[in-house]
Amino acid sequence: MIRAAIVTVSDSVAAGTREDRSGAMLRERAEALGWRVAAQEIVPDEIDRISGVLTRLADSGQVSLILTTGGTGIALRDVTPESARTVIEREIPGLGEMMRAEGRKLTPFAALSRSMAGVRGRVLIVNLPGSPKGAVESLDAIVQLIPHIIDLIEGRTGHGNVSH
Repeated sequence: MIRAAIVTVSDSVAAGTREDRSGAMLRERAEALGWRVAAQEIVPDEIDRISGVLTRLADSGQVSLILTTGGTGIALRDVTPESARTVIEREIPGLGEMMRAEGRKLTPFAALSRSMAGVRGRVLIVNLPGSPKGAVESLDAIVQLIPHIIDLIEGRTGHGNVSH
């Protein structure tokens, strides 16, 4: 079973002036996929705070997947990818490419997303957009790969039923 954490990165949600719709939608989608959401947190758009939460969750041994939502655009306060890069040990560029490619089928603004993914230890970290729709659509663009990635980083490297 995939054990996930969801981290919403938003100044306004952290300040309590806006509802966390993206985190709620991701939780709903993750649970519909049969994943267990073991943690859900909110953090403002600050590099040190984001990287601290990612490090703590990844190193806790309680989750195999961390999904962030928010901070992947090009506004000055959008620093989630920079924060994630200080934490991950190996980036997986293809996941960001897939999310943007699928998103471009729905909106030209997907090209502005800096969503990315990587691995820390035995945990996959995926940065998703902050809009509820964009977060779920981006997750859906890569959802078929996530169980295989987690198998690989947890040492299950057999390729029995994998089609190439």
